Amino acid sequence: MKALIVDKAKVRNNLQVIQTAAGDAQIYAVLKINAYGLGLKPMAELCREAGIRRFAVTEPEDAVRLRDWGFQEEEILILRSTACEEDIRAILKAGATATVGSYDAALALNGIAESEGVVCDVHIKVDTGMSRLGYLVDEKHFDTGTADICAACDLPGLRAEGIFTHFSVSDEPDADSRAYTERQLALFRRVIAAVEEKRGQRFAIRHCANSGGVACYPETYMDMVRPGILLYGCGPLAEELGLRPVMTLKTTVSTIKTYEPGTDISYGRLFTTPRVTRMGVVPYGYADGFFRCLSGKCAFAAKGGDAPQRGRICMDMSMVDLTDLPEVQVGDELEVFGAHHPVGELAALADTIPYELVCAVSRRVPRVYLQNGAEVERELLLRF
Repeated sequence: MKALIVDKAKVRNNLQVIQTAAGDAQIYAVLKINAYGLGLKPMAELCREAGIRRFAVTEPEDAVRLRDWGFQEEEILILRSTACEEDIRAILKAGATATVGSYDAALALNGIAESEGVVCDVHIKVDTGMSRLGYLVDEKHFDTGTADICAACDLPGLRAEGIFTHFSVSDEPDADSRAYTERQLALFRRVIAAVEEKRGQRFAIRHCANSGGVACYPETYMDMVRPGILLYGCGPLAEELGLRPVMTLKTTVSTIKTYEPGTDISYGRLFTTPRVTRMGVVPYGYADGFFRCLSGKCAFAAKGGDAPQRGRICMDMSMVDLTDLPEVQVGDELEVFGAHHPVGELAALADTIPYELVCAVSRRVPRVYLQNGAEVERELLLRF
């Protein structure tokens, strides 16, 4: 057995805390990458129960799925700017709000919207320093960038509802990162002022506060905030806000064998038993999202203490040392990450961030949803 266990009560707590912190600003619940691996539909349902009616996803097909599941009244923002006809038609089919990050993308969207006889709501994406998507507006690009934004807003098939940018280091505590974020915010405000003055019209929704902004920069809240992984209580910023980790990844011991000293364990012979060793096998490997680079670096929480992971992590399973845990038997649960070992601790060992480990939990790992400690729903996400 293996499962990613999600505590619904903790999700509700986090939503309430963020709503209180946001004050008058509305919330876009960022549910991209299958709600960071927790399940798009259950997380959207929890958000709706909490009164949040604006969702943000990356893929247009996610908007189509949400509509098919009955989320008809919610606004769904597609965060990724696209000029792909297939993506655009999915956005229009779902009645979603598109992101426009270049004039070429605006023209492509406008052409298809006009051919379909519809007007598509859009949010303008501004590149203030992330250097990824969005209109270039820094230094020598300011005049041409703001002019292109105005031109996109005037296209007949588009309705420019909002404008936004994305911070690149708002979750970093050092002085240089703070200064960089403040420069991004100042530039974004300049762009908004210039475009609104040229058009003689105010954007209804201006937003820039991602999870780092929500946690560290209240001055960035504007009309809307975009919490993502923060909803799920991951990382030190979440802890500082009083948010609670909502997920626990568990597996079970499937077999136990005792080896003599000098026995090589798993591929590559990375670990050789130094003594008589009681070794357990668990059905959790890199195909499930357990990074191979963690081989020999981590431990699973078991009753009685930690069970060190030994040898190379395999595709479908890995080995744990139970020599000092005689009470652990076949069928017993082990925690990969959760209350005993937060996902951030495991991420540090893999030299990455919690986002990557959470998103990496594979679709073949069932998601189990708890309410008041009891299982109320189970979902296997083997859908592509």
